[in-house]
Amino acid sequence: MPQLDPDASARETLRLIGPDPQNWVPDQDGIDHNVLVVGGGQSGSTFAFALRRAGIGKVSLIDAAEDHAGAGVWLTSARMHKLRTPKTLPGPELGLPGLSFQAWYEARHGAAAYDALDRIPRIDWAAYLDWYREQLGISVRYGTRLVRIVPSDRHFRVYLERGGKTTIETARKIILATGFAGNGPYIPDVLCQNLPNELYAHTSERIDFDALRGKSVAVLGSAASAFDAAAVALENGAREVHLFARRAALAALPVIRLRLYPGAYDNYGSLPDALRWQQALRFRREGSTPPADSISRAARFPDFHLHLGAPWISAKPHGRRLLATTPQGQIAFDFVIAGTGYSLDLAARPELSGFAHEILLWRDRFTPAEEERDDVLSAYPYLGAGHEFLEKEPGNAPYLKDIHVFNPAAFVSFGLPVGDIPSSKRDVPSVVARISRDLFLADLAQHEARINGPVAEDFDAALYASAVWRSPQSAAAE
Repeated sequence: MPQLDPDASARETLRLIGPDPQNWVPDQDGIDHNVLVVGGGQSGSTFAFALRRAGIGKVSLIDAAEDHAGAGVWLTSARMHKLRTPKTLPGPELGLPGLSFQAWYEARHGAAAYDALDRIPRIDWAAYLDWYREQLGISVRYGTRLVRIVPSDRHFRVYLERGGKTTIETARKIILATGFAGNGPYIPDVLCQNLPNELYAHTSERIDFDALRGKSVAVLGSAASAFDAAAVALENGAREVHLFARRAALAALPVIRLRLYPGAYDNYGSLPDALRWQQALRFRREGSTPPADSISRAARFPDFHLHLGAPWISAKPHGRRLLATTPQGQIAFDFVIAGTGYSLDLAARPELSGFAHEILLWRDRFTPAEEERDDVLSAYPYLGAGHEFLEKEPGNAPYLKDIHVFNPAAFVSFGLPVGDIPSSKRDVPSVVARISRDLFLADLAQHEARINGPVAEDFDAALYASAVWRSPQSAAAE
């Protein structure tokens, strides 16, 4: 039986949509990139394809990871067995079925195998993204870190670090497709102010779980990442794991599942500010519920212990270990993992620090009722319709509209999620459309000249001379 070509569907899809449009953005002296995409994971790769199909050239992707395996979270800090989103949600394929995960998976394992999946295995998703980049010829400059953005006249100077050396390049537009790393991990004060670094880690970090074999481990937090870390520690031979949750129960909470509700999700950015604020506050106060399989993965171990309603009161070194004070007494551990989410402080981001004070924040635009105040949410940027930064004082920093935020900093403005699989369908097209509009209008004089330019060539009159209508009178006169 002849072997089927697993990539034939992708090639046929690309053939049918036709060649990429020519780059219509005029070259400008001294400009290296029309668009610099920071982050070469699933979002950055999707932007590269979408911008190319919009006829926007000179697009470059960079990623701080040394290679594709380190880009994004799927082979680094993500520890779930399966993705948490339904397998049927559209993603980076941007409406082209031949480029979808389903097409990739079925070509390798068959339709029946895909039908048998309840959710997408994490390792398969990482392999699919590698295939996606390969099929589309998407190139990423790995090992390249953005360290500073400096506004200049109609463009940015971007300081890039690679191999210990810093170079300066120029870009007209920047997309921050940096995932959760774009915010930074939140380490509770009870850990970072009282314990040496070697006694704790955040779930976003690479953790040496083999080193925890035979050890007593604590996990703070009760979202999916915390349960996944607890399970991995036990799977790698930890003697015991205690997970501490602030909430009194893990029952499913009444947070709207926006991803399964297209009307709300697709139109979220157009909701009134008060409603967007209330939804962000609701999620922040009630928290994220882990999927059942994350809970059962840890709970199947007899040495997994769940502490409900038990935020840590204090922690201190205890010999080579640590001693935690909890509502349930003092307990000693060898190591603690913080599954405590992420923080947002634009001024703390080196690349933004030079102008963070110019960025419009939610606290500058919206004043909630007293009982709905939240200092954390109020520090999020208030973004425009194309995910762009806006000015706190109009006219002071017009360049901000040329930085587009595609990471969880967009949470209050656009709801959950931003930067995961379904936001490819909702948000990537709107960001690309805004970039296209801005670049076109910025060069309007050149485009106007092109639009109004002479026709390249007139037809030879002999081509249509015999068909030119003449009245009987004129014919008779001839």
